[in-house]
Amino acid sequence: MATANHNLSSYDKENVPSAESLRIGLVVSEWNTEITEGLFTGAEKALLECGAKATNIVRWNVPGSFELTFGCKKMIEMEKPHAVIAIGSVIRGETKHFDFVCSATAQGIKDLNVLTNVPVIFCVLTDDTMQQAKDRSGGKHGNKGTEAAIAAIKMASLG
Repeated sequence: MATANHNLSSYDKENVPSAESLRIGLVVSEWNTEITEGLFTGAEKALLECGAKATNIVRWNVPGSFELTFGCKKMIEMEKPHAVIAIGSVIRGETKHFDFVCSATAQGIKDLNVLTNVPVIFCVLTDDTMQQAKDRSGGKHGNKGTEAAIAAIKMASLG
């Protein structure tokens, strides 16, 4: 397990550029809300701790993880952020739907990173169980939202 020996909420603030002048977008899936709200909270807290102004953090909601790509694309066009964090949670069920949604979401976010000049950070949990998702959205493994926020700041600060 990739997170077994790594707390997703750990970062060295001294090695993170200031987010004071950055406009960061968060596109949040409404599916598995308990998980996505935890991820959002972790991301927002880290952005604020790294100097982002609350007025420069823009949140949009979309119905599910599959819709994250379009939501991120429209946010880039309309809000002009320095980076976007795509927040979602897909939990394996009894059908292949999980595989299709995970693959399409990952490919769509990858495509946005290739086609635009705005980094889009993949903060989509793809877990086998609800407990695994809870463990990664503020539970025993920390918060993937925190990790995604730090990645967004670093990527937005590249150029």
